[in-house]
Amino acid sequence: MPEQVAGTGHATADSRAEAGSHRLQDVLAVLAFTLGIAALVLGGGVPSAHFVGLVVGVIGLPLALVSQMISATTNERWLNVIGMVGSFVGAGFAISHGGFSI
Repeated sequence: MPEQVAGTGHATADSRAEAGSHRLQDVLAVLAFTLGIAALVLGGGVPSAHFVGLVVGVIGLPLALVSQMISATTNERWLNVIGMVGSFVGAGFAISHGGFSI
């Protein structure tokens, strides 16, 4: 929890400095988000790309779960949850369109 200055409701400078040093978590959250959206588009929006959509979904879901476990900020957690849902739903659509068959 960030420390707050009494009566102002604002975080102190020390807590803001700590919040900016999460490069690994930021990169993983953006990657999970990107893979989730890609799985959703490829698995559900392009039925002929069901194989690629399923592979992206199968990679994106565990990545988003691991990223969620090590996330440090609320923004990272939002991206991770969107990536998880996108990967899961996109993989489900890809399975319904043919799954791993080529």
